[in-house]
Amino acid sequence: MSPAMRFDQSQSMRMGQQMKLAPRMIQSMEILQMSLAELEERIEQELSSNPTLELEEREADPDLKQESVSTDGELDLDGPSGEDDFARLDQYEEDHPDAADNSFEDEHLRQREEIDWRHEAPRSSSRLEGEPDARLEMLNAAPDRHESLQEQLLRQWAMVDVIPKLKPAGEAIIGNLDDDGYLRVSLEEIAEKSPKPSSVNGSGWPPTIADLEMALQAIQLLLEPAGIGARDARECLLLQLDAQLDLVGLGGPHAEERMIASGETIRAARTLVREHYEDLLKNRLPKIADASGLTLDEIRAGIDALKRLSLAPGKRLVSERAQPITPDAFVEYDDVNDRYVAYLNDRRLPNLQINREYALLSKDRSLEARDRDFIKKNLSNATWLMDAVEQRRSTLLRVINVVLQEQREFFDVGPEALKPLPMTQVAEQLGIHVATVSRAVSEKHLQTPRGIVALRGFFSGGLQTESGEDMSYDAVRAALKDVVENEDKSKPLSDEAIVKVLNDKGIEIARRTVAKYRGQLGIPSARMRKQF
Repeated sequence: MSPAMRFDQSQSMRMGQQMKLAPRMIQSMEILQMSLAELEERIEQELSSNPTLELEEREADPDLKQESVSTDGELDLDGPSGEDDFARLDQYEEDHPDAADNSFEDEHLRQREEIDWRHEAPRSSSRLEGEPDARLEMLNAAPDRHESLQEQLLRQWAMVDVIPKLKPAGEAIIGNLDDDGYLRVSLEEIAEKSPKPSSVNGSGWPPTIADLEMALQAIQLLLEPAGIGARDARECLLLQLDAQLDLVGLGGPHAEERMIASGETIRAARTLVREHYEDLLKNRLPKIADASGLTLDEIRAGIDALKRLSLAPGKRLVSERAQPITPDAFVEYDDVNDRYVAYLNDRRLPNLQINREYALLSKDRSLEARDRDFIKKNLSNATWLMDAVEQRRSTLLRVINVVLQEQREFFDVGPEALKPLPMTQVAEQLGIHVATVSRAVSEKHLQTPRGIVALRGFFSGGLQTESGEDMSYDAVRAALKDVVENEDKSKPLSDEAIVKVLNDKGIEIARRTVAKYRGQLGIPSARMRKQF
């Protein structure tokens, strides 16, 4: 064998470090980071899957918890607690700073402990006697399924009286509408690529372009709400204005309730969209007045009518229902002691306790080993969840109290008084890792005398004014918004002029930063803000 063909085998050892998060530590981070609504859902899931955990429906027996968590050398429920998990987490993040803010979802999925449900757990006597299970009552309020946009439009289309050959063409068009109700696909592409509807028997597919055009007109004229099937924003507005004009012509007892404006105003709005759309987008109202013969008052009335129309008619049928914000804590002013006090919104969370019978069964040596191990594992999970929830409460309240202390001026004056508050500063004050602070404030909200405020909004960088005072970036944005709200709308301030006004107030800021903040606040340019 030639030297080039020789294979060598050898053994070697190599030392290295591997970062690994325990499943309990990962779940502790999850519990801390959850919003109140997410935590409620997590508790409900545990209640539905863990038979050893139950709702506390009566005064808690002080001896019950001690009995539930006491051990005889076989069941270790006292450790590791949620508090220990957070302490180890802080130490871990100190040792591995690069991993502190990394996503842990993949690791969580890989390491999550699985419970073997293949055998039936012993049932407690209370379950067998038919007593009501409070856990089931929490799971009975599942939201109903709502029809999609296409389902609702197809149901309307099925009742429309059109010639039979237009039915499948209309179904194909409806299937290609986007969530806003627009048709952004060409009719040629629909004819070539749309699947054959189930209502088509035999020949007659694909439809001709002429059939598709007729079907689209029928959809635009006959389906509700007006604007469905539009191919762009301009056509969408015109369809809605035409529907309003039809109401004017039909009259009737309910026409005035459904109309957004008088017939003259609707016709003026239609003229603006049909003949002066580009000038309207650029706020060239004097130019429109000269070309159309409309007065500025008529133009303004027409614009007001347009503002009441929808640029997303499909959302009227299927709206993404915004989830209401549930505050995690309430902040109130204590006028006796001249201070702000916070308390957690704990009443939304169920009071949990360990089931007494399962705790006793875990120490019953007459049970089969696998049943007893099953109970012990679930008792351990239940106790850990209760500890983690309690530790979350403690950490969150400590962070909020620091915010109340450091951002007192916000509660007294308003957003313009916000100060820079780095998370590292709060972490040092509390003796925890900055990543723990970040997770504690994530998706959390406070109900304050100034409304509901995101807890993370109190943490930001900032700058110093000419007088040497600290000012957060959010406070700068609030000052910019105040300048725009108080400007002369007939002569709105340019970005350069806003810079000068802010500089006069001691806030040094660049023009590009003003433009950036203006965009973030949804404030249009000076030309678009001008009122004639």
